[in-house]
Amino acid sequence: MGLGLLASIIVGGLAGWIASMIMKADTGLLLNIVLGIVGAVVLNALLSLLGIYAANSWIPQLVVGTAGASLLIWAARRIRR
Repeated sequence: MGLGLLASIIVGGLAGWIASMIMKADTGLLLNIVLGIVGAVVLNALLSLLGIYAANSWIPQLVVGTAGASLLIWAARRIRR
């Protein structure tokens, strides 16, 4: 069982905000939420290919979401160049 919709939005928003602070990106609240949720989904998928699974609780998903959102910000910057 996953985090649920409300928890996913909260964790996604926090993860996106932390990633935007780390990557020095100027993103708003909605984009932070999207970055955090999509980043967590993408990185969880990549990690599952390696046999690594993050627990379905707040802290591991916050870490994975932050790393995934940072990865998405980095990739977007590379594509824009």
